[in-house]
Amino acid sequence: MRRQSEQIRMMDDREVLIHLYFTQLLLIVVSAIIGFFLFDLSTFQKIWHFDVATVLKYGGGSAMIVLAIDFLLMRYLPEHWYDDGGINEKIFQNRSIPHIFFLCLLIAFSEELLFRGVIQTHFGLFIASIVFALLHVRYLEKWFLFGMVVLLSFFLGYIYQRTNSLWVTIFAHFLIDFILAIDIRLHYVRNMKEGDGSDNV
Repeated sequence: MRRQSEQIRMMDDREVLIHLYFTQLLLIVVSAIIGFFLFDLSTFQKIWHFDVATVLKYGGGSAMIVLAIDFLLMRYLPEHWYDDGGINEKIFQNRSIPHIFFLCLLIAFSEELLFRGVIQTHFGLFIASIVFALLHVRYLEKWFLFGMVVLLSFFLGYIYQRTNSLWVTIFAHFLIDFILAIDIRLHYVRNMKEGDGSDNV
């Protein structure tokens, strides 16, 4: 079986985007189908409780904690520990900032809707966190990345349990993905400029 990184390199930009959009829309459809059978109107309305201060405090605050730890670990740990086979680079490095914004918003909304909104609400934090981690199958062969995803899932699940608001975890998830994606994009642009400079020497 080909290594995942080789499979990713063989996909063109259009295929990567189609696959990403398809999987996220599939999560939304699955959420709608499962939610139709599990939710009553009152419970469904409760998970969408929105309070700006709560979203900013818990969503923004938890995202900043995760990002601070993530950037600190990336600075001091071996680079190969964070190697995901080039998937995130393939997804984000060639995108415009508005496109990255939209992709991260879609990912955060679809994943939090299913795993926190539907699964955790009805089956609990542990089940939701494990299923969320297993969804990121690309990390199963990378013990460090998989462990980070598991911890992140439990952390977001705890925040959802604490606030009872899906908007909080959507915002946190979005901020984490968006800032990391922008970092990937900026690294790519910087490397391209350095490459152009070296070619002109």
